[in-house]
Amino acid sequence: MSRIGNLPVAIPPKVKVNIQGQRVAVEGPKGKLDFNLPAGTAAALGEGRVVVSRDGNTNRHKALHGLSRALIQNMVRGVSDGYVKKLEIQGVGFKAAVQGKAVTMNLGFSHPITYPIPDTIKVTVEDNTRITVEGPDRQLVGRVAAELRSFYPPEPYKGKGVRYVGEHVIRKEGKTVQ
Repeated sequence: MSRIGNLPVAIPPKVKVNIQGQRVAVEGPKGKLDFNLPAGTAAALGEGRVVVSRDGNTNRHKALHGLSRALIQNMVRGVSDGYVKKLEIQGVGFKAAVQGKAVTMNLGFSHPITYPIPDTIKVTVEDNTRITVEGPDRQLVGRVAAELRSFYPPEPYKGKGVRYVGEHVIRKEGKTVQ
């Protein structure tokens, strides 16, 4: 029995859900998202909620049942509230700026790094060192934030680099002279 899969997904008043066969489309104030249900799962709409069911009781069916319900829940929350990831840049001379549909970051390399922003994502930079990634798709927001962080992850000796806000970096002790 999938404990997560059996829970119904509540639909807020501003959100519209449309289910056609294996396709689930969700539309709200923050945008539109859609998802194809995997084989062996089905979704039904009724009374302001979505209920996900499965065909069999194999481990694969149970796993896909919970996964499908969680993805639909993330879509509903994303189009109503949205998702946010915040990053901060630490290091002398390290900075970022949004130029059109791209983020340009100077991270101590001989060249600036330019990252194109996907269409549904909004990136803002404050004080040249604080980056905010916002959007309705949880997976895409997380991926964009992770890719921006991957250009210069925080290093353990001086702690400089791109990190999530509130991320704790374990610092190492440098070499000592005897």
